[in-house]
Amino acid sequence: MSKVAAIIPALNEEKTIGGVVRTLKSSPFVHEVIVVSDGSTDHTAQEATAAGADAVQVLSTRGGKGNAMAYGLTRTDAPIIFFADADLKRLNVDHIRAILEPVLEGKRAMNVGLRDRGRFWTWPAKFLPLIGGERALRREVFDNIPGHLRQGFKVEIAMNAYCRANNLSYGYVVMPGIGIVRKMEKFGVLRGFVEYIKMWIAVGKAMFEVRLARHLLRRKT
Repeated sequence: MSKVAAIIPALNEEKTIGGVVRTLKSSPFVHEVIVVSDGSTDHTAQEATAAGADAVQVLSTRGGKGNAMAYGLTRTDAPIIFFADADLKRLNVDHIRAILEPVLEGKRAMNVGLRDRGRFWTWPAKFLPLIGGERALRREVFDNIPGHLRQGFKVEIAMNAYCRANNLSYGYVVMPGIGIVRKMEKFGVLRGFVEYIKMWIAVGKAMFEVRLARHLLRRKT
């Protein structure tokens, strides 16, 4: 079985990072777990270490999720990468297996976990851009994304676009029961609502910018 490295970019997620690390460590498909604390000011790094992460990298200043993901890749030679967000709740080994198997079996170059949003919201989410933080992929999918397309939400959208531009199969699986710490929980109702609006504006902008640069994602032949 190909070596799999799980990389978790994290910003101030001391309450949940330990559970995510322990679940990934318990998966027979994952060979190493790397946490990149992206300018955290809490105990994210200490909690990750206590949970058994194989490597914990602490970045003194916040560089953004894409930068943390890229830094994590420099710490491993694994050909298969599993990215996971640090604020997950109820992640289990079956979720990890379902995301990884199509990539390990060579059926897909990338596979994205679609979080369970309940019966009403999960179905329409299948038709939205695949920006989920839980995804397994062949290393080349990330390595070939230009640096300026790894910023913000562009990183997930650019990985999708890379697969399309190079006729690589990718898709999703629904992860029943999984959840995340919602923005309302982190920031309160009003600010959380504003943060969601800002997020979807940023997603729309990222889609536009990646589309303009899609020629940069085609492999040279």
